[in-house]
Amino acid sequence: MKLLEIVPKIYKFDTTKEFAKFFNVGKGDLILTNEFLYKPFLEKYSDGADTVFQEKYGAGEPSDQMINAIISDIGDKKYKRIIALGGGTVIDIAKLLRLKYTKDSLDIFDGKVPLIKDKELIIVPTTCGTGSEVTDVSVAELKSRHTKKGIAGDQLYADYAVLIPEVVKGLPYKFFVTSSVDALIHASESYLSPKATPYTEMFSIDAIKLILNGYINILKKGQDYRTEIIEDFVLGSNYAGIAFGNAGCGAVHALSYPIGGNYHVPHGEANYIFFTEILKTYVKKNPNGKIKIFNNLLSDILNCNQENVCEELSKVLDKLLPRKPLKEYGMKEKEIEIFTDQVIKGQQRLLVNNYEPLSRKDIIDIYKRLY
Repeated sequence: MKLLEIVPKIYKFDTTKEFAKFFNVGKGDLILTNEFLYKPFLEKYSDGADTVFQEKYGAGEPSDQMINAIISDIGDKKYKRIIALGGGTVIDIAKLLRLKYTKDSLDIFDGKVPLIKDKELIIVPTTCGTGSEVTDVSVAELKSRHTKKGIAGDQLYADYAVLIPEVVKGLPYKFFVTSSVDALIHASESYLSPKATPYTEMFSIDAIKLILNGYINILKKGQDYRTEIIEDFVLGSNYAGIAFGNAGCGAVHALSYPIGGNYHVPHGEANYIFFTEILKTYVKKNPNGKIKIFNNLLSDILNCNQENVCEELSKVLDKLLPRKPLKEYGMKEKEIEIFTDQVIKGQQRLLVNNYEPLSRKDIIDIYKRLY
């Protein structure tokens, strides 16, 4: 049994200047980023590298249309390295750009073409949530199908994951919360996954402690305090990425995909809608398994009884990111069963990582309670 795999070499720098000098950024490199990040952080140090600004191809999370347009504009240019400086959208697209190009990214998501590593990949995350810099997963919205789909393969691992807290400090508060909540869920789902090992659990536990304790301090000291402890969240996100990259995520991510794909709810926010409700479902189905150890960990951090963990966790998170019923995002009641069947058919990659198997009725009931 494989206990742990960390493929990218992980580096940390105080500034992007140090990073660019160390990696000799320049000609032969394609930088995929956003203009608001490139101008202050990399423009002075790009030294002849080509640059693509993701936002010129559409807003929000990555889509097959966005990816195809970027590939079309790159054309026949040959690059030695792809450098991703950005959040989840930039990172997920960069993982596909490092492959041997295909004109239609749907071919990749449908498994019609092999994943062939064609360029070196360096990832510099600028949020504290995806952990994608250390995973072999890329997720995109498939516009024609009104859903999101992920693919995984060793060819999607970065060669280098680079942590630079400087580029995360300016993250607006809402994006800080939605991204770091995603990291907390990564850590929690991977801890409860049947694929978890003692090694992945260490990363999950440390990520949960860093993020939840950070939230508690931010609620005490104010929103701006996050910039003083941003390194805790950068590391927490990275630890969570290592954990779920090995042990996987489960039902929270699976059930949130139709909401994100159809109603364009930010990924972390969509996940949080389902987070505590699925934890409660797990407790009902098997209260004496690993969920008991997990809830004990949370009760120590939240200073509450195990029986009240989900309520106390919701109190903390709701102060940071208030939840809304699914219908307020635009979901229709008739879609409860439609989304349930979509999840069962299309998200088995995630559902196999559930702490306890969820039946069709379980999933319908979760959607109904949150509707």
